[in-house]
Formats: sequence, C-alpha cells, structure tokens
Amino acid sequence: MKKKLSYRDKLIELAYIYDVKEIKDYVKSRKNLTSGQLELILKKNKIIIPKDFKSNFLRDNFVKPVAKIKINLREYKESKIKDKNRAIRKLENFKLDTNRKIGRALKDAWNNLGQIGLNFLNIIPKLGKVIYEFFGNMLTDLFHGIYKQQIEPQKAKKVIIAISSVAILSTVIFSGLNYLSDDEIVKKIETKKEIKKETKKLESKKDIKKPEIKKEAKKPDIKKQDKKIEKKEQKKFEVKRKSVDEVILPNLNLKTETVLNLFKDVEYDLGQVRSKKLVKPIYFTQFPRDLDELQSTKLKKETFIKIVLPLIVAENERILADREKLLVVSNKKFTTDLEKQWIRQKLLEYKVKKGNLKELLIRMDIIPTSIALAQAAKESGWGTSRFALEGNAIFGQWTWSGQGIAPLDRESNKNHKILKFPILRASVKAYQNNLNTHKSYSKFRQKRLTLREKNKKIAGLELTETLNNYAQTGSEYTKILNQIIRQNRLTDFEPVKLVNSVKKIELSS
Repeated sequence: MKKKLSYRDKLIELAYIYDVKEIKDYVKSRKNLTSGQLELILKKNKIIIPKDFKSNFLRDNFVKPVAKIKINLREYKESKIKDKNRAIRKLENFKLDTNRKIGRALKDAWNNLGQIGLNFLNIIPKLGKVIYEFFGNMLTDLFHGIYKQQIEPQKAKKVIIAISSVAILSTVIFSGLNYLSDDEIVKKIETKKEIKKETKKLESKKDIKKPEIKKEAKKPDIKKQDKKIEKKEQKKFEVKRKSVDEVILPNLNLKTETVLNLFKDVEYDLGQVRSKKLVKPIYFTQFPRDLDELQSTKLKKETFIKIVLPLIVAENERILADREKLLVVSNKKFTTDLEKQWIRQKLLEYKVKKGNLKELLIRMDIIPTSIALAQAAKESGWGTSRFALEGNAIFGQWTWSGQGIAPLDRESNKNHKILKFPILRASVKAYQNNLNTHKSYSKFRQKRLTLREKNKKIAGLELTETLNNYAQTGSEYTKILNQIIRQNRLTDFEPVKLVNSVKKIELSS
C-alpha cells in the first residue's frame, strides 16, 4: 500500500522532478525546511504548485461552515428587521387609512346635513306660500260674507271706536312701563357713580391727611421727598389679595421699604412658609439697592431669604418636571420627533456625551434648597455685595470669556471675572447647571444618587462635604456652609413647594 504523503513531502518530490538544486542541497545537508520556505524556493524557480497540494482540512471542514452559518444568521436577522419594518409600515398605513375613512365619513355626514338644511330652506318658501294663500282666501271669504250681510251703521261705528280705544290704551300703558323701568336703571347707575366719586374723595382726603400728622411738616426736607417717592412706588406694587398668583417684579431699582410693604400686602411670612411648606411665587429680578442699610441683621437675612427662596424652589420644580418626563420618555419603545428633539436639547444642556440617558438622569436632579440658600448668602453677602447688586451674581461664578465684573482685589497675573446675569433667576439656573455638569462636583452628584437609590431625603447637610472644590478654602468653606444652614434653620425650607399658580401677573412699571 502506498504511503500517504504530507504536503511538505509533496513539495520535495516536486523539487526533485524539476531538479531544483537548492532544495536538493538542503535535503542532503539534512536541513529541515518548512513548507512555506519550500513554496518560496519553488516560486523563485518559476514552478507552479498544483492546487491539490493546498487543500486545507480545517478551512474546508470548519472555517467555511462557520462562515456560512454567520451569513445565514445575518440574512435571517435582516429578514426579521425587514418584516418588523413592514409590520410598522402596515400599522402606520392602517392608521392613516382609518383616519382618512373617519374624515371622509364625517365630511359626508356634514354634507348630508347641509343638503338636508338646504332642502328644508327650499321648502320654507313653498310652505309660506301655501299658508299665505290659505289665510288670504279665508280672510277674503270672511270679508265678502260680512260685506254681503246687512250691518247697521251705528253698531259698526261702536265696534270700530271700541277696538281703536283698546289699542290706544294698551300702547300708552306699555310705553309708560318702559319709561319707568328705564328711569329706575338710570337712577341706579347715577347713584353708583356718585358712590364711587365719594369713595375716591374720601381716599384722596385720607392720603392728604397722612403727612399732616407729622410734627416736622413745616421745613422742606429731602428725606420726606424720598418718602413721597417711595409711597408712589408702593402704590404701583400694591397687591391687595391674599391668594397671589405668580408676581414678576421688573427692574425699577426698588427700595427695601417698598419690598417690605409688598411682603405685608401679600402676607408673605417665613413662619407660615416653615409651617405650611408652601411659598408664594414672587420673583424679583434684582435686589433692592439699600438692603445693606437695614440695621436689623435678622430682618436683612429674612428679606434676602424671601427674595431668593421662590427662585430656587421654582428651578428645582422645573428640574423635577424634566426628570419625570425623561423617565416616561426613556421607558417608551417608540418616541416621537418632538420627544427626540427634547432629549437632544437636554443632553446638550447637561453636557452629556454619546446620548447616555443614565448619566443624564444622574445629572438631572435638584440642588437642596438649604445648600443653595447658604451658598447664595455666603457668596453675595446676604444680597449686599457689589457683584449681586451690579450683576445679579448671587453665587460668585467665575468666567474667562463671558460678560462679567472684575474683582477689585484680583491679582495682576489673573484675568478671571465674576459672571454677570440679566436677572436673579438666570443666576440660580446657571448655578444649578454648574453643580449638575462640572467635573469638580462629581462626588456631589454621586452621593446624591446614593441617597436616591436608598430612598432617603436629599438633605443639604448630607452633601455639603462634597462641595470643597467650590472655593479655594476647601474644607473651611464647607464648615461655613454647615454653620449658615444650622444657625438660620435653612433645612426647614428643603420640602417647601410653590403655591399652585396658573396665571402670570407682570406688574407694569
């Protein structure tokens, strides 16, 4: 039986057949050449290797079948995707067809109703004509009958006089009644107008009498003129109602006294906010310029909290609403174009890359009200710093490119500025976005996530330690924040929500 040669032995035999000396010499010297080396020498001598020699068992028996299975799986997957797309298209077409059919049915019903109405209108003249002819003929027959009968002239005169007298009396009575009712209405209107005039006169008299009570009314003083101006401002911003909707105050350089009077008018009290956990949506666009002139530090702090608290709560409620929407949209199998556009917008807003919705959900969360109030108080000097008054910068955020205010004590080798904002709410929004997106506050976001996962409250005192990168002082800064929160009982404002409001009232300047 002939021995089955290997691929290498076949190559050596081929070398002997074509008398390749190089290979013969290697064989004689008992140097073992690999099959690859033998192939190269044969190719160098321009010898063609038969295809039968190159048969590979692994490739024929394993590689090719596996490749075929992969191709079949890919084709199967593609066919399933096509079937799925086809089914979706069928459903969409069915939906469109049903909408068209319903629309056509409604249109046809409307047309039929219109046709019935037109037919009825066409019948009305004919009915009128029939009724007119019927009554006309009946009356003519009646008058003919009366005319043909012999009536006494004296009786006829009496009947005519009676009918005319009844008609005259009825018209006189009817017109008299109308005249009396109109006269009463006019009198009521006049009395109402007189009452209004009298009330206005009384109010004006009260306003005039108020400054006469003061003893130093003889000398013209500048302070009194300022008070008169403040009274005018107060009249502009008087809101005489207990239930306030949303009040947005414009940029009018309001004074602190005017602000305090406004709080009295709307019954805005921090004690009630702490107990009821509800705050009225009063949004100031800037701080009063003379807030620092208040002698009572307690009143100054309360005024600051009253101005900033609704802004922080409003932004937190906006974030929570976005968070709920994201949870709903992310659980959907199919999303609309508007929903996709909204997700893209939020990914850009929270600086999330590669469309990572899990990371977006981590970043899209509230900043505890106690932390926000404490940082606002620390960075703005309770609303009295130059940056807060000139640029509405509550949180002292730095910028190197945007519009800002240069610090007076800035070193010569530095070029940073404090970021400037058009209104206070924009500063609050930028601050919350900064904590939710910047890499320096990743520990803050991670600890907030763990509190969420454990179903615990997102408390400010639990998270202050993670904000040591906010200021250059580090841990000392976090200690100051804890001290501000505890001394001013700012944790009481963490569960506070806005009073439900729908309408917006912009007070005119």
